[in-house]
Amino acid sequence: MVGLAGGGRKGGRGQPVVCNPPSAPKCRGKARAGQVATLAGQKVNAGDLLLTIEAMKMETGIHADRAATIKALHVHPGSMIDAKDLLVELG
Repeated sequence: MVGLAGGGRKGGRGQPVVCNPPSAPKCRGKARAGQVATLAGQKVNAGDLLLTIEAMKMETGIHADRAATIKALHVHPGSMIDAKDLLVELG
């Protein structure tokens, strides 16, 4: 969540797909970003809702795994996301 690993490999639409560490929030399949509950620079605590993703008529919340500051958001409401797209960077 701290940034891109290695050379900063890009996905099909120019979205970063490799991050460091590998546990950063990523999409597991084709989906659409729903609610984005955070802003860049915002401080979050472990368990805080970062965003929701919608796939196959189901909505799933993505929560912070630790206390941190939002370094960057790579999605906005309604944007399509693919497997392994980097969604949020925590600093």
